[in-house]
Amino acid sequence: MRSWSIPAGRLFGVDIRIHLTFLFLLVFVWFTQSVNLGPAGAARGLALVAIIFLCVVLHELGHALVARRSGVAVRSIILLPIGGVTLMEDTGQRTADPARDIRISIAGPLVNLLLAAVSGLVILLFLPQVNLWGRPLVSAANLPRALFWGNIFLGAFNLLPAYPMDGGRVLRALLAERMEYVRATRLAVTIGQGFAMLFIFLGVWNTWLMLIGFFLFVGAQLEDRSVVFQSVLESVRMEDVMLTGFSTLSPADTLEDALHKAVHTLQDDFPVVRGSDMVGIISKQRIVEALRRSGNGYVQSAMVRAFDIAQSTDSLASAFRKLGRQGLNMIPVVDQQRLVGIVTMQNLMHSMTLLAETRRLRRQQESE
Repeated sequence: MRSWSIPAGRLFGVDIRIHLTFLFLLVFVWFTQSVNLGPAGAARGLALVAIIFLCVVLHELGHALVARRSGVAVRSIILLPIGGVTLMEDTGQRTADPARDIRISIAGPLVNLLLAAVSGLVILLFLPQVNLWGRPLVSAANLPRALFWGNIFLGAFNLLPAYPMDGGRVLRALLAERMEYVRATRLAVTIGQGFAMLFIFLGVWNTWLMLIGFFLFVGAQLEDRSVVFQSVLESVRMEDVMLTGFSTLSPADTLEDALHKAVHTLQDDFPVVRGSDMVGIISKQRIVEALRRSGNGYVQSAMVRAFDIAQSTDSLASAFRKLGRQGLNMIPVVDQQRLVGIVTMQNLMHSMTLLAETRRLRRQQESE
């Protein structure tokens, strides 16, 4: 998800990212409105996209605030034109909690319906010339009417039982009571993709429906990959992917010596060890920054002293949670209080690919 999105800052402590499909929407609206409204259409089209963007942000903040009140930490929000994806802190638990999940899911549509009610009341009382019931309902030619109907459509559309729409999340929560969590998600995703194909087919008569179907299909794919990846992380142990041949540094090493050693290894992050005790972590980037800032010194002055460790039998998912909390790129692996390996973001995807291929070959051999 992050590779197909760009950062847009933080709001209430939550990272906001914009999925590239929003840029696709911007181009689509700019092109269509320029044709329909002439030179002024491009600016009004941009304003229409801004309105949709604001509605989506408020929609996802509704999810985030209710999630926090329910005890679920929110890591980031990835904005899609159809409502976005709220990435919550994974606890490692896959037990169903339908009441909590339903509360979180319906918060977003309720925010949009509330915005629609407020904007509709203001238009009826103070802007009767807007003609709230005129057509087209959502157009750059009439932005106040687009604000009202955009929230109506966004709220109603997200209540469809089409994952990753909020109605689909409600469906997934109910299914998860009766079956394994990943299976429930994949079934909800399949239903969501069915809705996406239906919208794309109906797009023969309405271009907006085709666009919605496309965004829905993309969102379902993102969610499917996310939950499958998470299930794989839960089944992989640290000892399966950790690096056992790695370099270490001493807190008494100079930064220049550390940089020289770093040049001759593919490692980007190094455990800092004094005797048999690990006392810190330092990265190539941190070494270079310290040299530029203060000149040659000792590793001890530049290393990070706060870090988590993992047991060799811990799941890879638990390691990800620890890395996320500390904001580091490496986690040391210990066995009986002895450093036996490291797991870094750098080697992780390579290891996971090889591990997946190994498991596939093993399954083939078992079936023969």
